[in-house]
Amino acid sequence: MKNRIKNMIDYDIKRRTLLKNTGLATIAAGISLPFSPKAEEKSIVPDTDGEKVIWSACTVNCGSRCPLRMHVVDGQITYVESDNTGTDTYGVDNQIRACLRGRSMRQRVYNPDRLKYPMKRVGKRGEGKFKKISWDEALTEIAGSLKRIIRDYGNEAVYLNYGTGTLGGTITKSWPPGGTLVARLMNCCGGYLNHYGDYSTAQIAVGLNYTYGGWADGNDTADIANSKLVVLFGNNPAETRMSGGGITYHLEQARERSNAKLIVIDPRYTDTGAGREDEWIPIRPGTDAALVAAIAYVLITEDRVDQPFLDKYCVGYDEKTLPDNAPKNGHYKAYILGEGNDGIAKTPDWAAQITGIPADKIIKLAREIGSTKPCYISQGWGPQRRSNGELISRAIAMLPILTGNVGINGGNSGAREGGYRIPFVRMPTLTNPVQASIPMFLWTDAIIRGAEMTATKDGIRGVEKLTVPIKFVWNYASNCLVNQHSEINRTHEILQDDKQCEMIVVIDNHMTSSAKYADILLPDCTASEQMDFCMDASAGNMNYVIFADQVIQPQFECRNIYDMLSDLAKHMGVEQQFTEGRSQEEWLRHLYQQSRENLPELPHFEDFRQMGIYKKHDPQGFHVAYRQFRQDPYNNPLSTPSGKIEIYSEQLADIAQTWILQKDEVIDPLPIHVDSFEHYGDPLMEKFPLQLSGFHYKARTHSTYGNVELIKAACPQEIWINPLDAAPRKISNGDIVRIFNDRGEVRINAKVTPRIIPGVVALSEGAWYMAGADKIDHSGCINVLTTQRPSPLAKGNPQHSNLVQIEKV
Repeated sequence: MKNRIKNMIDYDIKRRTLLKNTGLATIAAGISLPFSPKAEEKSIVPDTDGEKVIWSACTVNCGSRCPLRMHVVDGQITYVESDNTGTDTYGVDNQIRACLRGRSMRQRVYNPDRLKYPMKRVGKRGEGKFKKISWDEALTEIAGSLKRIIRDYGNEAVYLNYGTGTLGGTITKSWPPGGTLVARLMNCCGGYLNHYGDYSTAQIAVGLNYTYGGWADGNDTADIANSKLVVLFGNNPAETRMSGGGITYHLEQARERSNAKLIVIDPRYTDTGAGREDEWIPIRPGTDAALVAAIAYVLITEDRVDQPFLDKYCVGYDEKTLPDNAPKNGHYKAYILGEGNDGIAKTPDWAAQITGIPADKIIKLAREIGSTKPCYISQGWGPQRRSNGELISRAIAMLPILTGNVGINGGNSGAREGGYRIPFVRMPTLTNPVQASIPMFLWTDAIIRGAEMTATKDGIRGVEKLTVPIKFVWNYASNCLVNQHSEINRTHEILQDDKQCEMIVVIDNHMTSSAKYADILLPDCTASEQMDFCMDASAGNMNYVIFADQVIQPQFECRNIYDMLSDLAKHMGVEQQFTEGRSQEEWLRHLYQQSRENLPELPHFEDFRQMGIYKKHDPQGFHVAYRQFRQDPYNNPLSTPSGKIEIYSEQLADIAQTWILQKDEVIDPLPIHVDSFEHYGDPLMEKFPLQLSGFHYKARTHSTYGNVELIKAACPQEIWINPLDAAPRKISNGDIVRIFNDRGEVRINAKVTPRIIPGVVALSEGAWYMAGADKIDHSGCINVLTTQRPSPLAKGNPQHSNLVQIEKV
């Protein structure tokens, strides 16, 4: 051990000397950290005492991608470290340090749940009963089923299920489905039914599209160094972006430089607060738009809005910029002052009754936002994950719009943080001939009523209606067949009927809850067992790419996704079109050469392999969303119909008139506050009086790492409940409780804490579903309790809109 530590220290000193002596431009100037070892120094760490250190990565969907330095002895990973490059100076060459999840990668690679060989279902779907088969048997059966279903139903009957288990890869990426190797294979075979949206961002992606056009961008968190006030609506980076590749460190470092005040608005006192915040404002879930409306009332009546910005850059704030076909007093200012259709002035007293926030606190917050500039206002993705989430996302964005904080350093758009991206070439997946696309959240509906689903009722895109139901499902690196999809008991009933969906193929590393529903189960390699590039993450105003090398040989009979699909392509008669004659490594070399043509400063392939990580700062210093639009809106218009920020959307006014909606569903051209199903005040609260909200948990990335016992022991699954709600139920901290509604029941330990507001309970998402014949889950899987009823506009998942009751067991 002493020799090993000495070798590591000696090597690190030697490497830093090499870096210093190269004389190339530094990261601070926006150039990568170079490393060009001499020929005799090609091995990144000397093979001393039989040990090697090889670069790999954690590629899960946490918003970060972290390098892992794997220590290997005799072909086995012995322990895991993270990035050790650079001087770790903030804003210059800060290190990308993995969190506990990534550092426990060895526990995932050697987990008892690892899938070892191809298997075929022998029991009912969901029972987890399989028999071992050969790779040739598995691929032959899949090919035969694919050919038959395409012949009988057409390619629209083949669906690529949502999955983000290996999000950061290039060859191995599992999302978006159109960017995966499964999509490439299906495009060689005539295409597949696509989807839009996702579990994380469906409502905000659609909602802010009507405000800013396209995916709404945000300033990077490093730009908070230029802010005077930071206001976070449901944004919790300390748990959702907690690694060194995320934003927690950068948020704190930036605030140290600007001394910006931090206000956290959230029903739960999160770890992003945890004493670092200046103020926590607890709010009832689903009422953010009411809070914003009251803040807007104060800003307007006290003349704190940026009128020149609203006049020049926006549509629909007042009568001056309201579209001609909009109704009189249909503008935002009229809505706020009570001069619109509802005739209700959105005063702080009005909002206090809805949000649970005292009126004087709303007034104080409004004055702080209206008098402090630059102000960084950002929303996480929790507030929009509701039945009225599209309106909430658009409403929160109104605060930076009203105060003119869009497009400037230290400000933000009201969206989540953005960042700089290195122009790296990804694996081409060819063109999908099938035009139909469904809202991702409605894939179970597309199994049982696919041919009935239409554009105006179900949000179908590309065609007016579907022609066939889903008959074949690909599930790659995804626990979303069951675990991460809502209303598990309903999903279970749909999937158990193999006469409806006739074939489910699951490709994964572990026997997840979803893997138990496979007809054919294929064992995938982990990131440690193959070569790939890992990207799509930023660290403040820095972006990076990781060379994730093959660390160990594939375990058991596992094969990587490229090799197994190349073989399947041969069975389907499209091998040459799929592979183009290249192996996985040859594709990586080919893509890397194309990337070097875009960015000549990239090192040579073998040099990058030795470096392990390539870092580059934003050449403009900070990423500022809509900077060019702010500087010159006429030559740099937004992609909205008007080219401006659309507070009033004519497109939404048309959709509201033409789509088929239920009585409690609202689509509006303005970002208004509305109640929707399973909200505060819903009559259903007489039966189920508690609002249940989900949250992301440090123990898992969604469900990934959910089977690592070490982390489960450190971070137990619990239901958060306020003492005022626990006392009348005679619930003490640690008691086992039953959480239930008409959709199902979960039993889990209670965490009695004042860190959650009264009337609200919180359960972290991602725990692996575990239930017996009674369908009572004992793992704490929130999706037993969530609904499959979609939000009105995005048709997305309202997984934080749930009403439940809790009793002590």
